[in-house]
Amino acid sequence: MSKPRSAVAMTFIMCVAESFSMAAFAAFVTLLPSFQKAWGLSNTEAGLIGGIAFAGYMTAVPVLSALTDRIDSRRIYLGACCLSALGAAGFALYAQGFWTALAFQFVIGAGLGGTYMPGLKTLTDQLEGSKQARATAFYAACFGVGSSLSIVASGWLAAQYGWRAAFVFGAVGPLIAAMLVNLLMPPGRTRTQEVGHALLDFRPVLANRTTRYYILGYALHSYELFTQRAWMVAFLTFSATLQPAGTAVAAFSAATLAAMVNLCGPLMSVTGNELSLRFGRERIIFVFMTASGLVACGLGFTAGLPAAAVFAIMCLHYGLMLGDSAALTAGAIGTAHPDQRGAMMAVYSFIGFSAALVGPLVFGVVLDIAGGNRSTLAWGLAYASIGVFGVLAPVARWLHYRNQ
Repeated sequence: MSKPRSAVAMTFIMCVAESFSMAAFAAFVTLLPSFQKAWGLSNTEAGLIGGIAFAGYMTAVPVLSALTDRIDSRRIYLGACCLSALGAAGFALYAQGFWTALAFQFVIGAGLGGTYMPGLKTLTDQLEGSKQARATAFYAACFGVGSSLSIVASGWLAAQYGWRAAFVFGAVGPLIAAMLVNLLMPPGRTRTQEVGHALLDFRPVLANRTTRYYILGYALHSYELFTQRAWMVAFLTFSATLQPAGTAVAAFSAATLAAMVNLCGPLMSVTGNELSLRFGRERIIFVFMTASGLVACGLGFTAGLPAAAVFAIMCLHYGLMLGDSAALTAGAIGTAHPDQRGAMMAVYSFIGFSAALVGPLVFGVVLDIAGGNRSTLAWGLAYASIGVFGVLAPVARWLHYRNQ
């Protein structure tokens, strides 16, 4: 079978594959209110299950992403898709409470660790310059498309056939993604010659000062973004209890609204990257990071506003969060040596998803301590816990320039 060579065709293939590979990604958080009720989970326990997928991601990504410098990234992608399918199928068949859910969510996360960044490397290995930056932007943006697909499909399937059906879909999606990438994409780039450091020796990556700043920025971005994704449906469910019956927005399910919010991300991610190419990456990254932090600090306190206003503020916050996503990733890839691109992605993802692991748990703890998920004050403080770093971004920038 002939392989596509145009940037548009390859970007399209990888974006579709990415979306299917994430079929199980948001299934648990979409159905979180139901699981809390059925299994008697506290907010802290629910946050831990929601975040443990990132622990799986962190465990897998250093090895699997780094291996793409030495092994065709499509092969890594294939194995990881099978792992995601195994985790989702296991959840569908055997999950029955906190510990089993925790275990299978970990496996699902590990599978994502071998698809997201190795998939991006498969794509960017074929491109350079502005084509690479734009392809990266669309790929990063499609994380939101994949999240939305997972939310919509999981919510609909669970409503029609029960929650286990949602995880069956989560098992099928990665298998479709594996076929697309391995049959339609050219081989990934591997080193032309072996270099004198071990697979997990990331010192050459960390020695690149410019890349380090993008990695730190991505960690702060991930802390806010993935915590919002983990608790979005639960917050919208709470807000719906405060709405008068019959309002237009309140007629939609929380899962449907969350999916619609997620769709704000792709457009803003691509737009942010285009703005960064025009006005400078650093400037655009700090603008979006600060703005999203400010909105997050007030978001939880808006639960009692009219449903349309809550939805609009959620969309605004989500769009601002995604405004720096592609710019951060494109900057990190563009500043890394081509032979170290897989290793750089390993470090980038590991540190970013470490923050993503901590965020949902911290959010749940704050929610419990501040009064529980029926308290507007508690939701306000919980959202402020993820917005504070964005608010402090200008201080970090000032200290950076002062120390130069």
